[in-house]
Amino acid sequence: MAKTKLVSINPATEEVVYEKALDSQEVLESKLELSEKTYYEYWRKTTFQERAGYLRKAAKVMRDNLDEYAMPMVEEMGKPIKEARGEVQKAAWCAEHYADYAEEYLKKEYIDSDATKSYVQYLPLGPVLGVLPWNAPFWLASRFYAPALMAGNTCLMKHDSHVPKCAEYITKAFVDAGVPEGVFQNLVITSASIEGVIRHDSVKAVSVTGSDFAGSKIASIAGSEIKPSVMELGGSDPSVVLSDANLEEAADIICLMRLINAGQSCIAAKRIIVEEPVYDKMIELMKERFEKYKVGNPKDESTDVGPIARKDLRDDLHRQVEASVKEGARLVLGGKIPEGKGFYYPVTMLVDVKPEMTASCEETFGPIAAVMKAKDANEALKLANATQYGLGASIWTTAERGEKMASEIESGQVAVNGIVKTDPRLPSGGVKRSGFGRELGPHGIKMFVNTQQVWIGPKKE
Repeated sequence: MAKTKLVSINPATEEVVYEKALDSQEVLESKLELSEKTYYEYWRKTTFQERAGYLRKAAKVMRDNLDEYAMPMVEEMGKPIKEARGEVQKAAWCAEHYADYAEEYLKKEYIDSDATKSYVQYLPLGPVLGVLPWNAPFWLASRFYAPALMAGNTCLMKHDSHVPKCAEYITKAFVDAGVPEGVFQNLVITSASIEGVIRHDSVKAVSVTGSDFAGSKIASIAGSEIKPSVMELGGSDPSVVLSDANLEEAADIICLMRLINAGQSCIAAKRIIVEEPVYDKMIELMKERFEKYKVGNPKDESTDVGPIARKDLRDDLHRQVEASVKEGARLVLGGKIPEGKGFYYPVTMLVDVKPEMTASCEETFGPIAAVMKAKDANEALKLANATQYGLGASIWTTAERGEKMASEIESGQVAVNGIVKTDPRLPSGGVKRSGFGRELGPHGIKMFVNTQQVWIGPKKE
């Protein structure tokens, strides 16, 4: 039987949270046509100041109703309430950042040539489709819509089918802010309908955050239509800890990176590669810290780690742990599915992990740390790059040494002695199977524009 609605399940209680009827083909078609009509007749003609005003209003709606906007994330994907509040705030910041800086990022660039005057200007393309995942529903949506809207495009959001209430609330912020109809719309569809939307004449570009499997399929469709796309895909991010690092600080931040959002993050530290002289000490420090994290009800203010978002994801996580142990990894913490309701999984630590083991080869989307030993810095770099992914990485050593090593890491972003995070001010994206193109910063807003050269005569003698 064909699916008629989206249903979200609370991963902490296993109860239905929200149901939303799918858009009919007629409704979907009308949304696509409205997006294009709004773009050509209105939105592309607005000034940066007008667009900025609307984005600031949407951000204010979210900030002024913080718990109301945070709770859908708690209920639909198990994000701890204190993290959910932070995510709403960060999404609002992203909108405000582009409201403040889009005009500067997209200002004309004058270039000397044989023309009397020649320059490059950045013009919008039209309706942009954003295909988004469940793991950071508000933040990842803001990374898509804030730069696209401020560049003068209209936005069509296809959010993950497991977070329909989050998608409704993101849309609600625009409605309550008085953003004109057709500027930002939520497509209530399943993944089966994505191809038709991409191929629709109204859609001019596609932004995807998700798995490398999903990204490869969508990129091939967009490519066949000669439509630009940005792909921010999976990661198996390394954290390299050398013997001259501040180990206490490294352990603090690496454990935090690994467990934010219950480890369900593309840029979470997943493979901790430690130089041999400090290997045992680093394991001890990390284990001490991991043991202090509280796994529990995401509505509880004291909870650090909530449930895994879905049962199938938890089952796959457990398969990865068991397979790695069979392959020779040593389990020093966690690794057992708890009894009772909810898709909880304990903070788990695997050590003596080798590159060929499951925990190293596959992306582990949960609270699992895979610790690997390197005999020296050169081997640590080889292990860091021994992955099909290249999204984020961190290096723990002296600042000078870390900066030199950064260019040797095959990754879209590198943090030296700090947390790997996404920031509206800085570009974010990957290489290899982690995708292509960039989001955020001055680079992200230029992904979905027409970089138009203008030559004005007469020709100079």
